[in-house]
Amino acid sequence: MNAIASNHAPAGSAALSARQSGVMIVAGIVLWYAAAVLLRALSDAQLLGGSTGALVFAATVPGTLPFVLLLRRLGGLGADQVVPGYTLATTAALLCDGVAMTWYPALYGADDTAARLAAGGVIFGGAVGLALAFFVAAQMRRA
Repeated sequence: MNAIASNHAPAGSAALSARQSGVMIVAGIVLWYAAAVLLRALSDAQLLGGSTGALVFAATVPGTLPFVLLLRRLGGLGADQVVPGYTLATTAALLCDGVAMTWYPALYGADDTAARLAAGGVIFGGAVGLALAFFVAAQMRRA
């Protein structure tokens, strides 16, 4: 039986256990929904376009680090599992983003431009989270 199908990954393995995979998928969906609600509020306040949008995107960098650390803790991820775990969570979030933009773009905004800006925020946040996951994993290896 491989490590991804078992309940516990071998020590020192980058493979995620079934429990860790489930935690990452659920966490990715929950974080996507929270981001969608936040982005809708920012969209309604017209804060996603222009220079204010750039500030919101800049704030995403420090604002995403706590979520990377939270997912690491929730999943009990080792240094070699942070990137695969966060990648799985991000994949779940991006799948939700694609479904929302295709069948329910009004979740993100009142019009096409607002929805596009908010969906772009989800993609940007996912990329920032992945970059931070690499950083966190490197820091864990140094410790």
